[in-house]
Amino acid sequence: MLSERRLEVLRAIVQDYVGTEEPVGSKALTERHRLGVSPATVRNDMAALEDEGFIAQPHTSAGRIPTDKGYRLFVDKLAGVKPLSTPERRAIQNFLDGAVDLDDVVGRTVRLLAQLTRQVAVVQYPSLTRSTVRHVELLPLAPARVMLVLITDTGRVEQRMVDCPSPVGEESLADLRARLNSRVVGRRFADVPPLVQDLPESFEQEDRGTVSTVLATLLETLVEETEERLMIGGTANLTRFVHDFPLTIRPVLEALEEQVVLLKLLGEAKDSGMTVRIGHENAHEGLNSTSVVAVGYGSGDEAVAKLGVVGPTRMDYPGTMGAVRAVARYVGQILAES
Repeated sequence: MLSERRLEVLRAIVQDYVGTEEPVGSKALTERHRLGVSPATVRNDMAALEDEGFIAQPHTSAGRIPTDKGYRLFVDKLAGVKPLSTPERRAIQNFLDGAVDLDDVVGRTVRLLAQLTRQVAVVQYPSLTRSTVRHVELLPLAPARVMLVLITDTGRVEQRMVDCPSPVGEESLADLRARLNSRVVGRRFADVPPLVQDLPESFEQEDRGTVSTVLATLLETLVEETEERLMIGGTANLTRFVHDFPLTIRPVLEALEEQVVLLKLLGEAKDSGMTVRIGHENAHEGLNSTSVVAVGYGSGDEAVAKLGVVGPTRMDYPGTMGAVRAVARYVGQILAES
């Protein structure tokens, strides 16, 4: 275990390196921080930190930089989540409150996260596998054509055209709508099929064909839309950190283009609580020079999706963690109120 003083030296090194992008020397540390010891003692502490793999010497200069192991200890023990200022919180709320639908919420969230953290923002759409049905609407378009509208508790809206085997009247459609909603509202998608399988039998013989057709379309929608989707923004922010990537930024950009990679990254985040993956903790080789900060968001206690940022390991972890957590909280509130 490191002593409290050496932990403080590590904290100071991380803070200075993140702020200046320059390797940190013992003289600079004693000048910038009140460590309460001499430069010689700080040099000894830095040597011990280097021996244990928390810092490294990038070249023959006297300065040191944090390693992945050093950043990990910093995040686990030393980095509190930096609270956002009142103007920042108000700006987040005002920006997200203007959203008109789920696509707009996700799009605004991506832009907001990228601006707040100056990193690459990734936001997963609410998972339909975790969603519940808020309402099913049936709208007549023609004597034998109906539009089915499925609305989820997270604000997703799916529309399908249904060509019925025979004309269907307003009264019959209203009856089907009422009976259907009485069975499925508030239910998870996975629970819906057995709840409606006997519904056609409760209708008159001449209406059963239409009911079966509508149900088939509804069930197809529930299955089709389980594919996960996400939105990414702020990739251009990485160009500000070209010196943080050892050889080239290209592997990072290629990894970010692969949706499967990003979904896996977000999937590794805990449903509740912050997840921070640093450098080589990221399984995908192209992201070994990056850190990922992610958290779940949702309309209640359960997370329905994840959001987060990807940036270089030389990251303002307290500030980034605070921004990600705050945005997730506001998005959850919007989903709960929608």
